[in-house]
Amino acid sequence: MTYSDKYKSWINSNSIDLELKKELEQLIDENEIEDRFYKDLEFGTGGLRGVMGAGTNRMNIHTIGKATQGLAEYLNLKYKGDISVCIAYDSRNMSKKFARAAAMTLCANGIFVNLFDKLTPTPILSYAVRELKSKAGIVITASHNPKQYNGYKVYGDDGGQVTDEVANEIITCAKSIKDFSKVKTMEISIAKTNGMLKIIGENLYLSYIEKVKNLTVRKDLIAEYAKDLKIIYTPIHGSGNVPVRRVLRELGYDNVFVVKKQEMPNGDFPTAPYPNPEDPKVFALALEMAKDINPDIIFGTDPDCDRIGVVVKDKEGQYRVLTGNQTGVLLSNYILNALCGTNELPKNGVIIKTIVTTDMVEAITKKYNVEVLDVLTGFKYIGEKIKEFELSGEKEFIFGFEESFGYLAGNFVRDKDAVIAAMLICEMTLYYKNKGMSLYDALMDIYSEHGFYEEALVSIELKGKDGAEKISKILEYLRSSMKDELGNNKIVKKMDYRASLEVDLINHKSEVIELPKSNVLKFVLEDGSWFVVRPSGTEPKMKIYISVKGNSIENTSEKIIQLKENVMSLVDEACKI
Repeated sequence: MTYSDKYKSWINSNSIDLELKKELEQLIDENEIEDRFYKDLEFGTGGLRGVMGAGTNRMNIHTIGKATQGLAEYLNLKYKGDISVCIAYDSRNMSKKFARAAAMTLCANGIFVNLFDKLTPTPILSYAVRELKSKAGIVITASHNPKQYNGYKVYGDDGGQVTDEVANEIITCAKSIKDFSKVKTMEISIAKTNGMLKIIGENLYLSYIEKVKNLTVRKDLIAEYAKDLKIIYTPIHGSGNVPVRRVLRELGYDNVFVVKKQEMPNGDFPTAPYPNPEDPKVFALALEMAKDINPDIIFGTDPDCDRIGVVVKDKEGQYRVLTGNQTGVLLSNYILNALCGTNELPKNGVIIKTIVTTDMVEAITKKYNVEVLDVLTGFKYIGEKIKEFELSGEKEFIFGFEESFGYLAGNFVRDKDAVIAAMLICEMTLYYKNKGMSLYDALMDIYSEHGFYEEALVSIELKGKDGAEKISKILEYLRSSMKDELGNNKIVKKMDYRASLEVDLINHKSEVIELPKSNVLKFVLEDGSWFVVRPSGTEPKMKIYISVKGNSIENTSEKIIQLKENVMSLVDEACKI
């Protein structure tokens, strides 16, 4: 069926919401119609995500319904007896409506639903799935995307995001639904009356808060000195405001100053059109406050409170937003040092990171005889390994992180958790403050001991069908046609994660990559630098990750500028083919 046929079927269908039909009838741009219907929304690293509106390639109650009907059929095929699913939503526009629509489809398919009836961070949904022994979870969120977006993340019975095999089975079930009239639903009042729908109460929330607090390592330090730490926090109009502040308050952090204009939930994100803590602009209001407060630490969480960005003051008194890699390195170093100091460092401990995350952590973990494990991009792969090690007992999970501002400690959540991260960042900042140091000082000490690393991310936005084809074309060129050098640097290794093959270009040897297949390429250069190219799983973008190691901050900055120029020239060359 062509995009035009799909468009007409929506216009003529009796099953399509009248408001969405009206939206479609007003369209006059053929390219816009094509973009809305040339494909169905697909599961990526973050599940289902897209711009809200009418169409198969948009987030709306029908695409939500189809995905949920597919999930329901998958669950009913896989499990026997009573099945329950937990559902949560963040502060985005339409999130509550989408969550309730998903709940009613599940209930109509004979599946019990545990619903959070107020906005809830993604990590608490992960916790709820495990705690309530549900077979799956759904959270309605588009994480840090602009206000036009929403999304639909699916979680397995372990509380982790579903990985590729399960996602494909759900997609197969969803694709078998050709007509939206086949999507079952019921009235919410009926679901409540017949016991199919239950609202998740305060007890679960409180138990989560207690477990987060118990992850503190230097408890005596916090008990005595937490009151002395000055903190500025922004929830960026999202769901982190209540749990982050509650955890900190109950641990004794009395000096937490919240950015008032960003405190309340608001799906329009009026002060931060791109509500991403990776973007320094979201901290503009916090930095204005900092002039009067002079905080020890500034941090902000994204709308669904699974990512956190940290701002520190450097030697010149300038505030800097740490990269996700820098925060991950600081936390890894702090946690290992603290566990070592309390004799709690496990002998078979492991830190898990993604293949696009800094190699610097490996230099740190060697000092503590702890292993580092690489997984594909997406925190779901970290959660998958935690489950594997929990079942096998082969290794003990200590900490996991990814360069895109996601961190996790503990074993009761299986996704990145900015509530846990906020608590650990405050503890870490307090520890260094008591030593007369800032977090920036601590980072410089780590560089001095382990070497200077710098990373960069380039995102190239390529929208629509033409954009998707161009991304595919660039990757194919890099996969099969590029030379074995970049600038004055030889390429010594090529990792093709789609072919599951790592090739040593110097010794002409190859070995199998023991990771799930993914359309990702990684190239390692003779000086230890590397770059990775992959299509985004959640946005119309191609992402290029770059990493270098040098002998000083200035040296790494020079090297990363040069490598970025060389890689972008390569991409331009690929576009011309």
